[in-house]
Amino acid sequence: MYVCPLLFGAIRTLSQAARTVTSFLYCRFYGRIAEHPGDHDPVTLEAIQKNAKGLAAISGERIWVELKKILVGQHQNHLIHMMYNLGIAPYIGLPANNLEEFDKVSKNLETLDPKPMTVLASLLKLQDEVLKLDLRLKISKEEKNLGLFLVKYRKDLIKGRDDTVPLKPYQDFITDSREPDAHSKVCELLKYQGQPELLKEMKHWSIPRFPITGHDLRRMGISSGKEIGTVLQELRDQWKRSGYQMEKEELLSHVKKNTG
Repeated sequence: MYVCPLLFGAIRTLSQAARTVTSFLYCRFYGRIAEHPGDHDPVTLEAIQKNAKGLAAISGERIWVELKKILVGQHQNHLIHMMYNLGIAPYIGLPANNLEEFDKVSKNLETLDPKPMTVLASLLKLQDEVLKLDLRLKISKEEKNLGLFLVKYRKDLIKGRDDTVPLKPYQDFITDSREPDAHSKVCELLKYQGQPELLKEMKHWSIPRFPITGHDLRRMGISSGKEIGTVLQELRDQWKRSGYQMEKEELLSHVKKNTG
């Protein structure tokens, strides 16, 4: 049984502008109401394909509002494939076919409640594609930064080889990062990578506070700003290697007092 034969069959009888918008909305509403993927009226799909070029004239903001709902809705994998098959993708800012990565990540994300950009990043091969996407869809700064982060780190920032501390590379990244939302970004990365257990652990992990400051080193006789920076970094590395367990006195015991 075809979905919405009355509402979406009307695509063929609307004005050009209305047909264009309704064609795209079909994808979103299908994800909301259809029980199964692929239950389409072939004539409706033909009408959508004929009107695909008209999407180029629709504002990026409006496209993004609807695309976000598709990306995190039901049947999103099927619907994104359909958009590529019907020629919609290039007119709404999506890059050339990267569906193999998308298929893998879609499966990873099935039960993890990802942000729309986390899903969309799997269609992007390069950071430049995130920037081009922004030009077309006018995504928020937060969404753009998340996309850039995921594309950059999805293959490089991975769980530790030591099974006893698989979360440590992510923890080290967050601890070293100056970005206030690093923890949130890493959580989305873990979703992208299909790591539900690590995600659960990360959500309950609080960023530890490095116990040493420059004032501590000055009180030990180290006055050079450059030397303080070097020693602080060495102590910070030791602290990280300890799994953030070393306390202030133990760390300071490794510092030789500057008696000169």
